[in-house]
Amino acid sequence: MTTATTSRSDRRVSPVFLGIVAVMAVTGWATWTGFAEQPGLAVFLFVTTAWVVSLCLHEYAHARTALHSGDITVGAKGYLSLNPLAYTHAVLSIVLPVIFVIMGGIGLPGGAVFIERGRIRGRWRHSLVSAAGPLTNVLFAAVCTAPFWLHALDGVPSDFRYALAFLALLQVTAAILNFLPVPGLDGYGILEPWLSPGVKRQVEPFAPFGLLFVFALLWVPSINAVFFDLVDAILRGLGVAGWDTSSGYSLYRFW
Repeated sequence: MTTATTSRSDRRVSPVFLGIVAVMAVTGWATWTGFAEQPGLAVFLFVTTAWVVSLCLHEYAHARTALHSGDITVGAKGYLSLNPLAYTHAVLSIVLPVIFVIMGGIGLPGGAVFIERGRIRGRWRHSLVSAAGPLTNVLFAAVCTAPFWLHALDGVPSDFRYALAFLALLQVTAAILNFLPVPGLDGYGILEPWLSPGVKRQVEPFAPFGLLFVFALLWVPSINAVFFDLVDAILRGLGVAGWDTSSGYSLYRFW
């Protein structure tokens, strides 16, 4: 595997991403210290920017894994710079997931970096490229919940604790949704290399509508209840109580 066509400048971290991280750091500090005059606004900005950072890292994980699996074009496309404006569908990748967080407190999967799959050889590599993104959400969830499952909450301000809990909820929902074996989502991308050509041809027309299908299902009360019961069970297993996440969501929606 060669990365000869990927220059050092292609891997330079974008000022856009650094700006987002800076806002996350400042508002996280304001949430921790209680410096902000409106705690809800600080929590809103902290959680939103942290969520955008996780989306960027999700897409970066796809691109970086693809690079080491044979797609040497990802650097020239800007995918290794962590710049959300370089994505194939910036609105789908960043704006839409943020809107859904604001509207309903759910970590909607974003899209999309365009991977030239023809350059990648081997089914395992194809599956790993697809899995890399949601595994980033899993890692992010583990980091957010670490103070809870390590029982290290002494001294952690309540607003910051609630913000972490709500951010963890977003990461868990994003991971679950991304791992669903639905066309258009990463879970299907993990399975697709192992399917027969005939099955792939039959499924391909439905790929653009997979996320819409999942979203429509979540509007069904019984399915929505099962989904969030699963999310709550995972969070409880990580030491995060429902009170923490609901308090975080209430702070987030400060208006």
